[in-house]
Amino acid sequence: MTDPYLPTGANSPHDRIWSETQPRHLAGGGDPRHITQALRAAGWANRSDPAFPHVLLVSPDHRHTVTLEPDPAPNGAWWRVRGQEADGRRWHTEFGAHTPVEILARLTDALLEPAPAQTPPVWSPLTAAGWSHERDARGKEIARHPDGILTLKRWSAESGETFHWRAQAAVPNGGDGLKRIWHAYLNDQTPLHLIAAFTSALARDEPVQRGMYDVPHTHLVTQEQRGPQGEQLAAEHEARLKAIRATARRRRRNAAPTTRSGPPPAAVSAAVRLR
Repeated sequence: MTDPYLPTGANSPHDRIWSETQPRHLAGGGDPRHITQALRAAGWANRSDPAFPHVLLVSPDHRHTVTLEPDPAPNGAWWRVRGQEADGRRWHTEFGAHTPVEILARLTDALLEPAPAQTPPVWSPLTAAGWSHERDARGKEIARHPDGILTLKRWSAESGETFHWRAQAAVPNGGDGLKRIWHAYLNDQTPLHLIAAFTSALARDEPVQRGMYDVPHTHLVTQEQRGPQGEQLAAEHEARLKAIRATARRRRRNAAPTTRSGPPPAAVSAAVRLR
């Protein structure tokens, strides 16, 4: 007896026709497995409750967690990434439902690598991509995408308060306010190389693959039925996971203590002297 076909999103990417979608920052969330399966391939443990609609992954050293938890609030946080540094410093981030996984994955992928000796630049990738950048006398900074929809701020509400980072894609709501498409929040304790990984992803402009009309706002994007389709997308994803598994295995081997067969050198020398 064969298993029945279960029509769920878990059957992607084979059961739909994919379209090249741009700009990528307005393409919607995409397939969360781009992140979750990558972390699992790197050895992260699954601590999810199967009876509750969430995914909770914990790093092998228990210092980092990534949670995907649907929030019914329209502007709620679906993704949360938290960490604790070796010096005890704690940090946290959150990302809205429509944050493209290709953007968030640059941050979560950086969790799988050792922190670089030198911190990568945060703002220059954005300005090189045509974003404007302003800094005031109090240290507040803001960068704006050329389309005026996406912004990144390093901000504090009052002088002397702790800074935080906030990215937002939003369009005018017809009044004086803005209608948010997605948001990201990173507190100022977040390691700068992770913030730099995130901002470098914001600066990229190559299209991403989405199902036709499977985007938050069809009038803000262009979609062409071209680019990699089911089999190729699945192969690319598997190649990504294979590379992550290989890197994780290599790091575990390098971190394992060297073992010796037989007695240690000092014991061998003592035995020779006795003979």
